[in-house]
Amino acid sequence: MTDGTPPFVRPDVAGFLAFLNAQEGPKMEELPPAAAREMMRAMGQLADVPRGDIAHVEDRTIPGPAGDIPIRIYDNRPDRAAGPVMVFYHGGGWVIGDLETHDPYCAEAARQLDMPVIAVDYRLAPEHPFPAAPEDCEAATRWVADNVPCTGLVLSGDSAGGNLTIATALTLRDKPASKPVIAIHPIYPAVTTHYDWQSYRDFGEGHLLTASGMNWFSDHYAADPADYRASPIDFPAEGLPPTLLVTASLDPLRDQGRAYAAKLIEAGVPTTYREAKGTIHGYICLAQGIPSAGQDIRGNLALLKAIIGEATA
Repeated sequence: MTDGTPPFVRPDVAGFLAFLNAQEGPKMEELPPAAAREMMRAMGQLADVPRGDIAHVEDRTIPGPAGDIPIRIYDNRPDRAAGPVMVFYHGGGWVIGDLETHDPYCAEAARQLDMPVIAVDYRLAPEHPFPAAPEDCEAATRWVADNVPCTGLVLSGDSAGGNLTIATALTLRDKPASKPVIAIHPIYPAVTTHYDWQSYRDFGEGHLLTASGMNWFSDHYAADPADYRASPIDFPAEGLPPTLLVTASLDPLRDQGRAYAAKLIEAGVPTTYREAKGTIHGYICLAQGIPSAGQDIRGNLALLKAIIGEATA
């Protein structure tokens, strides 16, 4: 830290990091993408909670700009009247992650928010570099607006998915879908293509997400920094819907998330900012390895539910 004070680390986070950093073998960024994807799936099976009971889970495909897009629909009610629907974009640096890696979280969001959650399995880099991911997310979100009985859209995602949340919201701000976006919930989002942040220097090693890992993701994704979908912090935020933006205090991405929350506030966007103290990037998928993450998840979703309630009142 810049003042020499050690950062607060929760005991369960310290234990999880000690276990993680003691593992032998190659790091994710030393693997080819296919092997890194398997590593993330394996970590989810080890470190996340089970999906739990939920009334309805359905896998299907929908049309996209370059072929079918897999989606997964969660609902804790077998049937319901039209209301808000969440569209969720998973994290994983635009290279790894899928419907399975975020399955427990999406089920929990559907339960806690009491609304359908639709997870989008967008195309991944390097096989499909930028802008394939945001194009798929836009197409899937428009499909939901047109084909799922709903009164409004709630967009959310973590990390790379947090970037895709903001990018999709900006696109639909300027070219609206058939249903309005009533709230967005980016979770420890990536909002820029540059990494000159103090949190990178403080937490870029030994805290799950590393600086070298981010470079590996960025090299594969090959985003255009002049495009608002790659670096939304460099583009106007006025007119975005009410936003709940959360960060983690031990995350290399923390400071850019803080900066984007400040940008939203300056732009007059109704903004709630929440930072999970003493924990790391990726915590929404680590609720078994880091039990206190369950409290963070429930707290985030309670705030989001209140924001949605205000937007629909």
